[in-house]
Amino acid sequence: MAAALLLANRPAAAGHQQYEPLSAAVRTALVASIQDRREAGQPRFASTTERADWLATMSERLPRRWKPDRRERIEFLVTLRYEAQRAGLDPQLVLGLIEVESYFRRYAVSTAGARGYMQVMPFWTKVIGDGDPSRLFDMRTNLRYGCVILRHYVDLEKGDLYRALGRYNGSLGRPEYPNLVLRAWRRWEMS
Repeated sequence: MAAALLLANRPAAAGHQQYEPLSAAVRTALVASIQDRREAGQPRFASTTERADWLATMSERLPRRWKPDRRERIEFLVTLRYEAQRAGLDPQLVLGLIEVESYFRRYAVSTAGARGYMQVMPFWTKVIGDGDPSRLFDMRTNLRYGCVILRHYVDLEKGDLYRALGRYNGSLGRPEYPNLVLRAWRRWEMS
């Protein structure tokens, strides 16, 4: 509980991530992933029981200070799971990353200027989006960008999640951030 209070009162955790030039093929693929405007689908679950259990468990774990309304928590979790699965990521990993990055604060802004739940740097909107960084406060937009960017870094690091997390945070080569996210991920796993 004390750790949760400390997390809630600290600035968002985004590092000073720098833009790294992208090949034309990678940029095109990232743009396509961000701009896919098909209606959002539903996340995948093995059964209706798994769906109900996962949503109930994860909903109880979300901080009530930032997500007081049950419907808002469920909408957030359904959207998060869909975007994580769409990017080929474990939804509980994304929950752990958000816990560390913003502690589930939709309007969090880091000292480096990163925004929203997943602390996406505004330069990404110019590189692979519509150029409007204010949209990073929209839940689905922020989750889409964050998941697509994390997937890009996982691919860039050939599956090395530790290094990918370092790139995501702008702290490649330093252990603190990846270790925080990996510990948080374990707390979000279903027991």
